[in-house]
Amino acid sequence: MLDILYRDDQLIAVHKPAGLLVHRSEIDRHETRFAIQLLRDQIGQKVWPVHRLDRGTSGVLLFALEREALIAASRAFENNEVDKAYLAVVRGWPAESGVIDYALSRQYDDYERRPAGATSEAQAAITRFERLTTVELPIAVDRYPTSRYALLRLHPETGRRHQIRRHLKHIAHPVIGDSTHGKGIHNRMFAEHFGCQRMLLACTAMRLRHPVTGADLLLETPLDEDFSALLGALGWSASVAVSA
Repeated sequence: MLDILYRDDQLIAVHKPAGLLVHRSEIDRHETRFAIQLLRDQIGQKVWPVHRLDRGTSGVLLFALEREALIAASRAFENNEVDKAYLAVVRGWPAESGVIDYALSRQYDDYERRPAGATSEAQAAITRFERLTTVELPIAVDRYPTSRYALLRLHPETGRRHQIRRHLKHIAHPVIGDSTHGKGIHNRMFAEHFGCQRMLLACTAMRLRHPVTGADLLLETPLDEDFSALLGALGWSASVAVSA
């Protein structure tokens, strides 16, 4: 069962674990579990996803329970009116804070058909970040005798596909566990030394105006157990608790 974070007559928010697809797709034709179907079966009601989270990303996932709420909430996402907070473990030590202002081209997954007349022109994309804590491990990676990593809190101000992952790759601090935009040698080290088999990126909070009542709505979720355990192994549990 999915953990329900919030529910009313128009909206329902759940915690999506890492590794779960939001809906059926050609990414994995053999997959039989999807967040949308699990939630429909769980509450006995049709639901519509308002936004998407990558398969490897865990965290807050919002669904609409009626079409009017879906339209209004989706528009808020499209107009960048939803504040989102993410946690990510990245390679290296980025600046203490910063803004990644780097346009991204429209990206399509392998299973998607590119619409006729679609442009490849880059679109504005902005992500703010703050560095919460760092660690230097006595583990040799590549040609260096030690390896450095950091925990970031990120706030994407736009909603381009894979924006956070692509932006962190752009500044040479990719997310650990990201097989597409990350560094395989660091991903393998985390798998070998920490048993980490996932991408270390999670949407921990989301704030938006309720599409029907207009009330301020704050949706929050704790980290998955494996993500939390990894932070504990790195000595970062206290940093996350203080900064939450």
